[in-house]
Amino acid sequence: MEAIEELSIQPCTSSLYLRPFRLCYRQNGTKKFWDFMRTHDSVSILIFNTSRQCFVVVKQFRPAVYMCELERHRPQLFENQDKESLSRVEDPLPAVVGVTYELCAGIVDKPDLSLEEIACEEILEECGYRVPVTNLRKITSYRSGVGVTGSRQTLFYAEVTDQMRTAEGGGQPEEGELIEVVEIPLEDSMKFAYDETFPKTMGVIFSFMWFQTNIAPKLPKK
Repeated sequence: MEAIEELSIQPCTSSLYLRPFRLCYRQNGTKKFWDFMRTHDSVSILIFNTSRQCFVVVKQFRPAVYMCELERHRPQLFENQDKESLSRVEDPLPAVVGVTYELCAGIVDKPDLSLEEIACEEILEECGYRVPVTNLRKITSYRSGVGVTGSRQTLFYAEVTDQMRTAEGGGQPEEGELIEVVEIPLEDSMKFAYDETFPKTMGVIFSFMWFQTNIAPKLPKK
């Protein structure tokens, strides 16, 4: 997963996933503008394996996280970022600085499918579990990246068993996905959530806290 080579920084002139805009407006008599990106909405799923009492999350290399770390450690690389092309990075950081732990998730880009159907597809593709739509429980929806994107993410909860795992998961290699499936034991989950040595999304922390309040008290006592 961490074998990242031939790193270079280039301008993005077009994208299948991002569209930059500038909104000009007047607020309380003051003229303002705000630059933002239009992106797809998304779904994410908190997966709990009841067979072994563990959460199923994913681990993957995130270029945006990597570049934030690269800019923090090597700010000189970004001094000429307005040029049409930027030079190749000769001394990159280890790729592991861009690896994060996340909930299983995916973008909403199939108008013929419901959010629940998209979520079930993502669970199978990324984690290998075949989950019926009726097994999903909606937790909530919220706006993510409100300063830059403002897109909506819908969070679901799904319980799975070992018998429901019909594939290895790992995403779709033909789409460039390289995903590692990771299990977090329930008894270690809150320690994991607050351990900053494991880079993670806010969705992981929030959903683990939600589980402790809404699901954990109903689990059979050992």
